Amino acid sequence: MNRQTSTRTMQQGATPVGTLEGYMPGFGNDFETEALPGALPQGMNSPQKCNYGLYGEQLTGTAFTAPSHQNERTWCYRIRPSVKHSHRYEKIDLPYWKSAPNIDPDVISLGQYRWNPVPHSGEALTFVSGMRTMTTAGDVNTQVGMATHIYLATQSMVDDYFFSADSELLVVPQEGRLRFCTELGIIDIEPKEIAIIPRGLVYRVEVLEGPARGFVCENYGQKFELPGRGPIGANCMANRRDFKTPIAAFEDREVPSTLTVKWCGQFHRTQIGQSPLDVVAWHGNYAPCKYDLRNYCPVGAILFDHPDPSIFTVLTAPSGQPGTANIDFVLFRERWMVMEDTFRPPWYHKNIMSELMGNIYGQYDAKPEGFVPGGVSLHNMMLPHGPDKNAFEGASNADLKPEKLDNTMSFMFETRFPQHLTAFAAKEAPLQDDYIDCWTDLEKKFDGTPGKK
Repeated sequence: MNRQTSTRTMQQGATPVGTLEGYMPGFGNDFETEALPGALPQGMNSPQKCNYGLYGEQLTGTAFTAPSHQNERTWCYRIRPSVKHSHRYEKIDLPYWKSAPNIDPDVISLGQYRWNPVPHSGEALTFVSGMRTMTTAGDVNTQVGMATHIYLATQSMVDDYFFSADSELLVVPQEGRLRFCTELGIIDIEPKEIAIIPRGLVYRVEVLEGPARGFVCENYGQKFELPGRGPIGANCMANRRDFKTPIAAFEDREVPSTLTVKWCGQFHRTQIGQSPLDVVAWHGNYAPCKYDLRNYCPVGAILFDHPDPSIFTVLTAPSGQPGTANIDFVLFRERWMVMEDTFRPPWYHKNIMSELMGNIYGQYDAKPEGFVPGGVSLHNMMLPHGPDKNAFEGASNADLKPEKLDNTMSFMFETRFPQHLTAFAAKEAPLQDDYIDCWTDLEKKFDGTPGKK
C-alpha cells in the first residue's frame, strides 16, 4: 500500500511537478493519498459523513465481480459528486477524431504505408481538438480493438475538460511537454515518457512547452497490463516500481466550464458551473500513471539469432485469447547487438498482427532512411515487410563485432485486428507515396550453387 499526504491544490499554469514528491511508485498498486489531512476515511469506504463535508464516490474500471487480481476501482472523496459535473448534453463534432468501425470505401487499407510527421499548421489546437486519427480497428461499441492517433497541441485547455467513456489512452509524446490535470492528480510528460489515462477519468491538458506533437493508442478493450515474463523471471523489461501515479490534488473553482465526453465514438458537451477536478482524497488501484521509457531494460539474444519483437513488449492489453493481444505496446530503444553469425536487424516476415510504428527520435535499424522522428508506418496483417536494400546489404556484410545501437527510440502499436486507414491518413497526412518502392531494388542472389552464401 502506498500512502501520501500533502496539502496541494491545482491551479492552471502552476509550477511543474516533475519530481518524485508528486508521484507514488508502482503499477497496479493499491494507493491512498489525500491533499488535506484527514480527508481520507480509514477502515471503511463510505462513512455516514465524510470529513470536510466531502462526498464519497466510487469509480470502477472493471465489473464488480471481476476476479480479485483483475478488479480495479478507486474510492474518491470529492467536493461535489460527479452528477454535479453532468448536465444536459449536446452533440458536437470533432471531425478528425474517428472510432472503429470506420471503413471508408474510397480508402485502400491493404498495403505497406509510411508517413512523414504530421506538420503543425499554425492553427490554435488543444490536445482534444488537435487529435488526428490515423487508423481504427475492431469496434468501439463492443469494446474490442483500438485506434491510433497523432495529436497536435498549441494551447492549453482552459476551463475545458474531457473524458472518454470508450477507452483508455496511451500517450507517447514526440515533441513538446504536456501536463495532464486529472481528477486524481497531476501528470507531466515529455518525449521519452508515456502516460496512461484510464477510461472514465476527467482531465484537462495544458501545454507546458509547445507546439506539442505525439502519438496516442486508444484502447477499447481490456486495460493495459505488464506482460508475463515467463522464463525471463522477475526482472528486466518494464519494472513495476518505475511507473509513477500522482498524489491527490484538487481544484475548488466556481467558473463556467465545459465537459466533453466521448461515448460510443460520438462526442457530447455539457455546460457546468465549476471545475470537475475536485477530488480531495482517494484510494484504490484505478488511476492514471506515467512511465519513463529510458527505464525500460531490453532483453535480447547474447549468442545468435534475432528474437521475436515480442521480447520488447512494454505493455499489453489482453484479448481473452491466451497469447494473442488486443494491443501490444512494443519499444525499440538503445541496446547492444552481440549476436554471432546472425542477420541482426528485424528479419523479413508477415504475421497475423497489424503493426503501426512511430519514431520518437533517431534511426530505426531496419529502415535507416526515410523513417524520420515523428513519422509513422503501417504494415497490416499478413502483409510482408522487412529491411530495405541498404539495411539488408549492410547487415549481411557487417563485421559482427559487439555494437551499440545508439540514439534510437521507436515503438509499435500492434493489434490482432486489421487497422483501417482514415480519410485523413489516406488523403491529408503526408504520405510517402514511394515507400513501397524501398524493396524494389532487392536483388535475386540465388544461383543454385551448393553451400554458397
